[in-house]
Amino acid sequence: MLSTTPRTTLGRKKHRAVTDRSALHAVLDEGLICHLGVVRDGVPLVLPTGYGRDGDTLYLHGSTGASSLRTAADLEVCVTVTLLDGIVYSRSVNNHSMNYRSAVIFGTAKPVVEPEAKMHGLKVLTDHLAPGSWEHAREVNAKEFAAVSVLALDLAEASVKMRAEGPDDEPEDLDADAAWAGVLPVRTVFGEPEPSADLSPGWQVPAHVRARE
Repeated sequence: MLSTTPRTTLGRKKHRAVTDRSALHAVLDEGLICHLGVVRDGVPLVLPTGYGRDGDTLYLHGSTGASSLRTAADLEVCVTVTLLDGIVYSRSVNNHSMNYRSAVIFGTAKPVVEPEAKMHGLKVLTDHLAPGSWEHAREVNAKEFAAVSVLALDLAEASVKMRAEGPDDEPEDLDADAAWAGVLPVRTVFGEPEPSADLSPGWQVPAHVRARE
């Protein structure tokens, strides 16, 4: 079960809260990008960031030169991931909505500095964004390893919220029946792989890339 804290307790639409930890894992595993929220110089800053999950640890990735990650290290952060599943058309403009699944995680982002643990974090990040690439592509060299930052965030304090339903129209709008109502599904799909123009002749798209089509 997910933790219940003042920061993870929903203030509105409490019925949309999901308390199973497996739901948190599912949202994080399906998403491809998170938004990392920090306070820098007294000003809130939210940035899109690569991530990957291993058990109840979320790894965040960036350059050692990125001020956002330097700011986040050993400080309280908020990470969000949102999956958009549908646009909800209602009979009134005010009741239009979205079907979605979202996760919000609070905690202290810890720099991963021990070389073996840091390399593990990089593998988790790579496997999340591009499964199979860790074994297929060239490994990280010393210069690259030194230039990259990895932060670890515990998933102990988190909440999940989702909406998966049709329009919620007012009784008078249902009676009037003057406009179309329903859900337009939204799905993320992978297209046909586009080989790099500088590949030598004869290369075929690898199986680990084809597997995501």
